[in-house]
Amino acid sequence: MSLNIHSISPSKVVRGKGAWDKSIESITKLCKRPLILGRSNSTKRLRISFLNDLISKGIQAFSFELKHDCCELDIQNAYQFSKENNCDGIIAAGGGKVLDAGKLIADLLCISCITVPLSASTCAGWTALSNIYTPDGKYIKDKTLRRCPNLLIFDHNIVRAAPKRTLASGIADAIAKWYESCLTSSTSQDGFVQQAVQMARVLRDQLFLNGYKAFQDPLSNSWETVAEGCALTAGIIGGLGGARCRTAAAHPIHNGLTQLSYKNKPMHGELVGFGLLIQLYLEEKNSNSQLPKQAKSQLIDFLSQLDLPISIDSINLKNPTSKELHRACRFACKDNSDIHKLPFKINEKDLLDALLSYQSLPTISKIRLK
Repeated sequence: MSLNIHSISPSKVVRGKGAWDKSIESITKLCKRPLILGRSNSTKRLRISFLNDLISKGIQAFSFELKHDCCELDIQNAYQFSKENNCDGIIAAGGGKVLDAGKLIADLLCISCITVPLSASTCAGWTALSNIYTPDGKYIKDKTLRRCPNLLIFDHNIVRAAPKRTLASGIADAIAKWYESCLTSSTSQDGFVQQAVQMARVLRDQLFLNGYKAFQDPLSNSWETVAEGCALTAGIIGGLGGARCRTAAAHPIHNGLTQLSYKNKPMHGELVGFGLLIQLYLEEKNSNSQLPKQAKSQLIDFLSQLDLPISIDSINLKNPTSKELHRACRFACKDNSDIHKLPFKINEKDLLDALLSYQSLPTISKIRLK
């Protein structure tokens, strides 16, 4: 076996009710002049409370508001602000793009990184990876970081209050781990990869079993299983299995679709979930097995229950023409794209045909996955 270097998990994870309050002592041991990084106006009051909590403990904390997605302009500005104020840690509090930005800034400055997911929309709080976008949200590339965060704080009281749409998006993103990793890693002899794929299968089963209940009732036991599965377990899978357990077609299709303009901007997991349907369509077309067709039907039912997009119409493109979709396909099928990890060859025309097959809403069965 060739040499492998893994960044598997944060140094410390604090999860459960009141996790933020319980973590303040750990924060004081990691940094004395942290920068609290955030973006959304809807969570600004929460970040101010974090700031006040730290100041009351004698920590000289600062705050910085991102203006865009995790883009180079914001990263440069926050990097400069951190240097000018001699910050020795980054506390990224927000959704996936805020968490990605915070991890990257801490990595560039070689200072402590603390992630505080404010929703369960992605596993970005866990991983040693940041996705870079343009200021208007078009995916550019991902960047591997030196390590996972020093501390991840997953406070159930905080995350439970997030809009239910964020949980649905997280479920779609997390469930893709199985469908993508089982394709890209089916022939791997690496024990870590094999074990990560099996974790992804168990996570998929738990999400199918508990996802709808968690989406409907954030006070249920199912919610804890699902929220932690999306924000934490999904990160373990990527950390353990590495790049081979992260993406096949669903994520590259997401990356391509971000190049387009929308009436209402979709979340990361919403596009990944839709991309997963396209991946299963491609598998069906390139396989003699009935399994992709059955999986696609099951997934359409499940995503529909979570109010997730299952067609071109439902992702709210401003200009859903064949020409516009071809632009997304061209990006998704670039030479260095992970879509070429599929066990069959794929080109722009194949992908465009698959997208156009989902122009309108597919027929939804009467099955309810509860």
